[in-house]
Amino acid sequence: MSAFNHTLSNPSAFLLTGIPGLEAEHVWFSIPFCSMFLVALLGNSILILIVMRDESLHKPMYLFLAMLAFNDIILCLVIMPKMLAIFWWDAGETAFEACLTQVFFVHGLFVSESAILLAMAFDRYIAICEPLRYTAILTTWAIGKISIVLVVRSVCAVTPVVLLLKRLPYCRTNVIPHTYCDNMGVAKLACADITINNIYGLVGASLTTGLDAIFIVVSYVLILRAVLRISSKDARLKAFSTCGAHICVFTIFYTLSFFSFCIHRFGSSVPRHVHILLANVYLLVPPTLNPLVYGMKIKEIRVRVLSLLLQKQRIPESRA
Repeated sequence: MSAFNHTLSNPSAFLLTGIPGLEAEHVWFSIPFCSMFLVALLGNSILILIVMRDESLHKPMYLFLAMLAFNDIILCLVIMPKMLAIFWWDAGETAFEACLTQVFFVHGLFVSESAILLAMAFDRYIAICEPLRYTAILTTWAIGKISIVLVVRSVCAVTPVVLLLKRLPYCRTNVIPHTYCDNMGVAKLACADITINNIYGLVGASLTTGLDAIFIVVSYVLILRAVLRISSKDARLKAFSTCGAHICVFTIFYTLSFFSFCIHRFGSSVPRHVHILLANVYLLVPPTLNPLVYGMKIKEIRVRVLSLLLQKQRIPESRA
């Protein structure tokens, strides 16, 4: 540990310490985090498998759901192996380039998750408010273009973050009191003005996830208004059930990220270990809960999950 406390002008490595002040309890913290990691991997893998193997689910809503599941798996794989290595073996050393790479993927996958949630809201808006134009608007080609756009947007939004970090001189400690490398956690180690980093972080978040959240809320307000006008009670219930799953996922994702963002930027009085725990929770809880929420709320997914678990090709709709 002492080898990492001296000052360096160009650090070859950073040292992630885990949860500051609670290092003695790392093994205990690893239990719930490892459990969430395994549930997220299993649940999202099952969702992707179900969508891939069932041609009847090759529809925009389920394809977007598979994209979300894939994004969540990659996010967990980017964060959890190193975190568990810190908790179990105190192996927090990470190369400078590897740390910046993790910053890129953590923030990029967060932005892409927000974009996928927006695409899912758009899908539900077209399906409920413009049902006659649904197949004409959300074609396979359109879904492919949406996928490319969300990847390009994430790369364009996050690349400046990494470049701004790389330009900074690091002549203080290279110890990061965190379980993973994040933008401001690294920037605060620099011995230079990081105002540009702060401004870009705020503007970038506002123009990506912030705008996404606004458009999603507007979409669901319009969807709710359209659903309430449906005369058929069964049709209303089906629409509420499907949209309810999306709203639950949207609420979990943005509520946790909003609190973590505010505490990180403005919560100077919040204990550091609380901030670190919340930073981990807001990245790990959505990937863990998303497949559970969709499995319970969407009948088609629920039926096929039961079919997969019971090793049958099909379960009658009446059992769902």
